[in-house]
Amino acid sequence: MLRELSIRNFAIIDDLSIVFEKGLSVLTGETGAGKSIIMSAVNLILGSRASPELIRTSEETAELEALFELPSESPAAGAAQAQGFDLSEGLLVRRIIQRNGRHRIYINGRLATLQILSTINEHLASISGQHAHQVLLKPEQHLLVLDQFGGLTGLRGHVSEHHQEILPLIRERAGLKSQQIEQAERRELLEFQCHEIQQAGLSHDEDKELEQEQQCLKHAQRLHKTVGTCMNRLYGAEGAVVEHVTEVARELQALNCIDSSLAPVAGRVQEASLQLEDIANDLRGYLQRIVFDNDRLEAVGLRLDLLQRLKRKYGGSLEAVLTYGKEAEEELRLISFLPEQATEVEERLDRLHKRLCRLCLELSEKRMKAAEQLSAKVQQELASLGMAGTRFEVRFKPSPVDGSADPYLLLDNMGIEATGIDRVDFLIAPNVGEDLRPLIQIASGGELSRIILALKVILATKESVETLIFDEVDAGIGGGVAEVVGQKLQSLARFHQVICITHLPQIAQFGKYHYKIVKRIHRGRTRTTIAPLDGEERIKEMARMLGGVKITDKTLDHAREMMSGRSN
Repeated sequence: MLRELSIRNFAIIDDLSIVFEKGLSVLTGETGAGKSIIMSAVNLILGSRASPELIRTSEETAELEALFELPSESPAAGAAQAQGFDLSEGLLVRRIIQRNGRHRIYINGRLATLQILSTINEHLASISGQHAHQVLLKPEQHLLVLDQFGGLTGLRGHVSEHHQEILPLIRERAGLKSQQIEQAERRELLEFQCHEIQQAGLSHDEDKELEQEQQCLKHAQRLHKTVGTCMNRLYGAEGAVVEHVTEVARELQALNCIDSSLAPVAGRVQEASLQLEDIANDLRGYLQRIVFDNDRLEAVGLRLDLLQRLKRKYGGSLEAVLTYGKEAEEELRLISFLPEQATEVEERLDRLHKRLCRLCLELSEKRMKAAEQLSAKVQQELASLGMAGTRFEVRFKPSPVDGSADPYLLLDNMGIEATGIDRVDFLIAPNVGEDLRPLIQIASGGELSRIILALKVILATKESVETLIFDEVDAGIGGGVAEVVGQKLQSLARFHQVICITHLPQIAQFGKYHYKIVKRIHRGRTRTTIAPLDGEERIKEMARMLGGVKITDKTLDHAREMMSGRSN
């Protein structure tokens, strides 16, 4: 509920504060006193666009503040807490309007955006008036009103949940189908590449080993001749190196008896002789392994040509070719799995679509029944508000379908939306013999206010808004009808905080709290003030509303009689 409202330097208001309570509060005053300005201030608090033209003359800024007291379980509290606001001391909304256009918004002392403010304030208050922006007038909101009236918000929520669940599956299915089409050529290429690499039967470092073998085969004659010559020089020929070294070792060992220090040197020479024999044996073995094979040379060359071609195609090295082959196999495996994935997704979509269709049909059927009841109740309420003979109808139309609609979002050629398969319009004919027209086209402010009042009375126990504000609800009415309007506002105040601006005493008498708005000239400037009325002051204001400028004893008695008969 709205607990306090403060307005500074706004239009003709220099500094005004109001404390509101639960129940029905009425605001009265002469025409032009500033009642509409107060409503403009509340609208700004609730998120409407600000303009520097609203700033009081000679001032640079205007400030608006509203303190709301929110039950912890209310939708408004949930929205505020979701934005990280602590509501232990309420919700304080502050707007600063500046002539330079740099307006600021603060929520509980924290700088906020208009979007955040609108998100929270959606459930704080609703203003009903001839020129106010009315949620109930928006055709897109009529379906929600019908569902609230029929107690169908839970079923509607189930439809929305299934709708939200089916959307990503539809996108996934479309993506898989698209991939299957796009990957058809890719699959052929990958199959060829995998076959080519697999057929090559590659092994790590095979190219390096083959290049070495090719060199040996090309130069086999030279290798055999040179290695054979070296082996003979070391060991095989007369006067070979091994013979000379062995002789040197013997001679040094013979001198060991003369100088024992030569013994180590003699040992090392002997070891060298043995090593040279081992080297000669290795060379002999190498000679035996040398291959003179032109066919093998040709085969190695062809193999190297194949490896070189693969390296050029798949990354420049044999390791890159092997890596590409593995990646291609994995990609091919995933592509091959696409049809299976698509089938699995379609099966899930079929099951979910059937459940969604059942829920949509159930919701639509219950809406039809609720629409009949709502139409009857609205007509009944309007009759009591002086609009007897008014026809009210909830007209259904299917959700639209375009050529690109997905089959899983269709039900018998109707589109399936998050709200189901229905769209509705509230149609009304206020006068007998007139055609039904959309609610938003109603021209009369008095008729419009009463229609909205009737809807709000009907939805009183189901609406989530904490505070209801009525401006010009008394336009075009009077007498007994005005008293009925007052009674309904009083009844509405059992479920919501209700604030009503009125010119009629028949309505004002039902207010639990009464505030008077007055415009005065102070030091050459126009000022609007507001004051709570009680006792004799309230009687005088009621008398003014009854009798105009001149208040007589008879008028005062009439006002006392009205107030004595009221029940709050």
